[in-house]
Amino acid sequence: MAAFVTVRIPAQDPSWSKPLAPFRIAGNLYYVGSEELAAYLVATPQGLILINSNLESSPALIRKSIEALGFRYGDIKILLISHAHYDHCAGGAKILRETGAKYYVMAPDVSVVESGGHTDFHYGADKSMWFPRAHVDQILHDGEVVSFGGATLTGHLTAGHTRGTTTWTIDEQEGGQTLHAVIVGSPNVNPGYKLVGNKEYPQIAQDYAHGFDVLKGLPCDIFLGAHGSYFGLEAKYARFQGGDRNAFIDPTGYKAYVADRERAFQAELARQSGGTAHSGRKPSHGL
Repeated sequence: MAAFVTVRIPAQDPSWSKPLAPFRIAGNLYYVGSEELAAYLVATPQGLILINSNLESSPALIRKSIEALGFRYGDIKILLISHAHYDHCAGGAKILRETGAKYYVMAPDVSVVESGGHTDFHYGADKSMWFPRAHVDQILHDGEVVSFGGATLTGHLTAGHTRGTTTWTIDEQEGGQTLHAVIVGSPNVNPGYKLVGNKEYPQIAQDYAHGFDVLKGLPCDIFLGAHGSYFGLEAKYARFQGGDRNAFIDPTGYKAYVADRERAFQAELARQSGGTAHSGRKPSHGL
């Protein structure tokens, strides 16, 4: 079996910028991203919270989706991200400029956001990975709660993919029950990541391991993520369009995904440590 390798989808992949009709997931949580790059909207009486701005070209798509749902793009008050890679935050500067929203970012990713990717531990010298700089208004820390307009989101530090990779959780009321939604930041090991002897990020392996412990401990009914492929968006969306309003309720799929990604990480760590562990798991797409 081949050793685990995470394959990067190039930015020009059509699925990254191909529109997907926006929809309500549950409660006041909506999907406003593309086919592959996920973006989420939390609607409150005081304004909107947006999670992920995606590519530099994505704000127009996100705006169209928000307005198609009947909301005002200019009502975005808070911008959050899953992690500081260009495919999730390059559109941030434009959205902040156009809406006047405040940018909340997990502390270890702040310098990457504000430098436009120049301080990223792995991609800092790669110009193709740079993006427009943006000012961070509020620095978040592990477990911090973002409360606004009656909505409450919790940011869980699940580092490794970036130093500040954040998994967001929010409880939604639907059909008289409380559903726990988990938006996975990213548990993936990108090509070239050094898990052993990484001078730029010495604790990377420990952070990944801690992140998996966090993910395994989160209650999850609604499984979501920074990339649609993490949670099987294409298939679930088709079911949703066919009338299955529970298509995104998938606690079993969440547990299986986290377990699969942990095995892949452990296999790569063993390989880099000189062990012989290998994984036959399929590559997980996404940066």
